[in-house]
Amino acid sequence: MMKPPALTKAKPAFISHAQDLGTDYHIYADVPAGTRRKPMPAVLLMDGDFFFDTAVAAARELTKAGRIPPTVIIGVGYGASFGKPGNYRGRDYTNTTAAEEPLSGGAGRFLDYLTGTLWKELSARYPLRQKGRVLAGHSLGSLLVLYALFQKEPFFDLALASAPSIWWDNRSILLQVSALRKRQARLRGKLFLGVGEGDSPSMLGDLGLLEQQLKEHPFKGLSVCSQQFADRDHYNAPPVSVRSGLADLLG
Repeated sequence: MMKPPALTKAKPAFISHAQDLGTDYHIYADVPAGTRRKPMPAVLLMDGDFFFDTAVAAARELTKAGRIPPTVIIGVGYGASFGKPGNYRGRDYTNTTAAEEPLSGGAGRFLDYLTGTLWKELSARYPLRQKGRVLAGHSLGSLLVLYALFQKEPFFDLALASAPSIWWDNRSILLQVSALRKRQARLRGKLFLGVGEGDSPSMLGDLGLLEQQLKEHPFKGLSVCSQQFADRDHYNAPPVSVRSGLADLLG
């Protein structure tokens, strides 16, 4: 399990109820000040309880430097730390069921919530661009990001995957990617893959397998950028990974 970072200092903008999941989600939001009602890019960030502040800082810095347009950052969280009651990342972010997590395999239902109930709520509250939607995450959250991108017609066509947990359930996500490629040759979107050079050999190796697979059997229309960050490991990579990913996807 990933070492828990500090909880965000931000308060939720609102609580969103997912009826099919029976879960209340803490939704954090940062809307650029001084902007008009012109639609802006939106970034939905997994593990918002922990990484919301990191993403907001990165987006503000990049916007100030003129590298990305004003962007709405949305953190999706649980109001509970890793492993605590009420935190369902092991259910929501996993694409298949595995023995180590009894509730796992709920990524499909969670993605339905993100693209349905939550997106409608967000669109009613904030001026969101309806094209070029970004889904972002780190570690297990990035497994969900990959699952969401490699769909027939991905709702979130811009994917920021920081140190993705490709290892899950014997690398089942690689099978999903392969199965989709056999069904279709084209997939419109952009994928940013980031990882610290000091991450575990297995994490780096698994990421290499995905990169190789996408190189040998590419999707037409899918742009892939992969970066490794010096002096970073699994726990301190998110700030640079998120910053680089936003610059690549929205710049």
